Amino acid sequence: MDRHSNHKTLIAPLRAAMYDFEERTVRAAFHYICAEDVVFRLAYPFESTVGVDAYFDKAYGPLLHALPDLERRDTIVMAGPTPDGNDWIGCGGFYCGTFSAPWLNIPATGHLVHMRFHEFYRVVDGKIVEMQALWDIPEVMMQAGAWPMVPSLGREWHIPGPASNDGIVPSPYDADQGSATCQHIIDMLEHLKRHPSQGGPEVMEMPRFWHPRMNWYGPAGIGTGRGIVGFRNWHQKPFLAGMPDRGQYVDEITYHFFGDRQYAAVTGWPDMYQSISHSGWLGIAPTGKKIEMRSLDFWRLENGLIRENWVLVDMLHMYDQIGVDVLARMREFNKARPGFDPDTGVAC
Repeated sequence: MDRHSNHKTLIAPLRAAMYDFEERTVRAAFHYICAEDVVFRLAYPFESTVGVDAYFDKAYGPLLHALPDLERRDTIVMAGPTPDGNDWIGCGGFYCGTFSAPWLNIPATGHLVHMRFHEFYRVVDGKIVEMQALWDIPEVMMQAGAWPMVPSLGREWHIPGPASNDGIVPSPYDADQGSATCQHIIDMLEHLKRHPSQGGPEVMEMPRFWHPRMNWYGPAGIGTGRGIVGFRNWHQKPFLAGMPDRGQYVDEITYHFFGDRQYAAVTGWPDMYQSISHSGWLGIAPTGKKIEMRSLDFWRLENGLIRENWVLVDMLHMYDQIGVDVLARMREFNKARPGFDPDTGVAC
């Protein structure tokens, strides 16, 4: 078996253990596939942690307490090499379970809750040495009726897996197809960066890269856009209006692009820098501050065009950099809830 297929096999026991999530088996699966000094980089407020047990106690312990029937469902599992010679596994899907107790002070609902994840794992000598991952925490706040920031421009819903139902990419690894898919995405992104500095929307040549019935699945807080018009109206125009210098600091970041058949992915920590210098994005007043952004993405090509694009952005980290503590604001937002405890900031 080729090494990228082996890497997808490597992570299979962890995925299986998380489907019927039980602390002992999940810890054991992590220890089995990870290097001793593995570094886990997770969304705000978790940030970076070294070692399996420290990571589990920080991230999964509280989540499992809140969702005692916690379950992981993967809709995308892919792997491949980056141009700089590193090997990555990319997994996308969602965690779900009965929201029985508060989590991060998000009030429990007693109902099924879902939280999208994008998790990327770097493999060296058959062991995972690094993870870069985003959990869509704002999505959980919205389901609890506790999102304290502006409404999304795009559509908020339970983001689906691939329409083609082939996101668990099969073996063997096809180096030529994976490379071609990845190059299509890189070329598309280079064209996107031409606007607005080199001209109007036409310089992006979006119909050359995107399917006319594309879906752009943005993070909670931004939402989904359908078609090129939906993508431009609900994400691109506000984003560029607020941060017109995006794409100008590529020398300060490191992208990790890899492809697997008709899927491509990018991970980076961070993978964007730009300045909120104008109004127009998420109702944020211009701060003039240069911020870093963590955006972990998957794309699926169909007949040579991008049909679906799954995007997660660490929204809470972005807000934190401009001095907005979303979790603290949420606690203020929840004070009117029955059962709110002013000492702990928890509403149940």
